[in-house]
Amino acid sequence: MSRFQDSDLTYNDFLNGRLRLWQPRAGYRAGVDPVLLAAAVPATSSHTVLELGCGAGAAILCVLTRVPGAKGVGVELQPSYADLARRNAAENNLPIEVVKADLSALPADLKQRQFDHVIANPPYYRAGAHSGAADRGRRIALGEVTPLDTWFDTAARRLAPRGHLHMIQKADRLPDMLAGCAGRLGSVEVLPLAARAGRSAELVILRARKGGKAAFRLHAPLILHAGERHDKDGESYTPQVEEVLRHGAAISQFFSK
Repeated sequence: MSRFQDSDLTYNDFLNGRLRLWQPRAGYRAGVDPVLLAAAVPATSSHTVLELGCGAGAAILCVLTRVPGAKGVGVELQPSYADLARRNAAENNLPIEVVKADLSALPADLKQRQFDHVIANPPYYRAGAHSGAADRGRRIALGEVTPLDTWFDTAARRLAPRGHLHMIQKADRLPDMLAGCAGRLGSVEVLPLAARAGRSAELVILRARKGGKAAFRLHAPLILHAGERHDKDGESYTPQVEEVLRHGAAISQFFSK
């Protein structure tokens, strides 16, 4: 895939302008999902964070914006998105190393490293389970090429002892996520994300710990929007979610300590 030209990009605010990202007009564009994922990570200023499939860097750069002093590495398969992640990190003065690689075949030096946190926002759809996007980058970002189990295997290998994995995924992939943790990661917790009160969750954030022994926990859903339905123009986020999206508030408190 050829590199993006500036005319192919838009410049967007995240976290109320604390983070500004270049994103492709026609390719995969970050929404609220990577911001919510980043808010679930209980990182501190001394921690290291690895993102698998970092795209243009939205999730990991949100973590580093929220937690000054933390250091990050992003792995991205598509060269054009890897370049964009490097540019976004540099322009926001954030300490991230971007590695262009397939997560199932990481470079040897990266295989020697371990991280306090691994985060991932894998493609939501199984291969052949959705209509393919016209844009190749978006098609790769949304449609599964690397099996979900491989994401868990790579994450578990790169985590330091007691390190955390956080992954956001479609709720119907939860059985696959739990299977991916089996024999690799423990202390599994799931936070469902529901669009409105009384509706089924469409997304979940999974937390798992390397060497964790605690029992499985399914938490009450985090409600994203106020009201029973969308009945007016503009945003309708709950105050709690508004704090996360605009001001970098954490949602790690919804998980166990």
